[in-house]
Amino acid sequence: MPAVTVRKLSDETHRALKLRAARHGRSTEAEIRAILEEAVHTDHPVKIGSELAAFGKRHGGLDLDLNRDKTPTEPAVFE
Repeated sequence: MPAVTVRKLSDETHRALKLRAARHGRSTEAEIRAILEEAVHTDHPVKIGSELAAFGKRHGGLDLDLNRDKTPTEPAVFE
């Protein structure tokens, strides 16, 4: 089973994790696992198209020329 090491975790965050784990009756490691599982296994998975559209709206949208160039292409020449 994979293992992850989290470096440079502040003392304050570590204490908060320990307290949260105690409130839920589990070890700090089990609490961290539960937090990570909840974070990545949501009922509403992120869809890349939705995220890109939201990103565009947040940054003022995009000005794209969506008219297709209908000029016939030249075949490739391999000499």
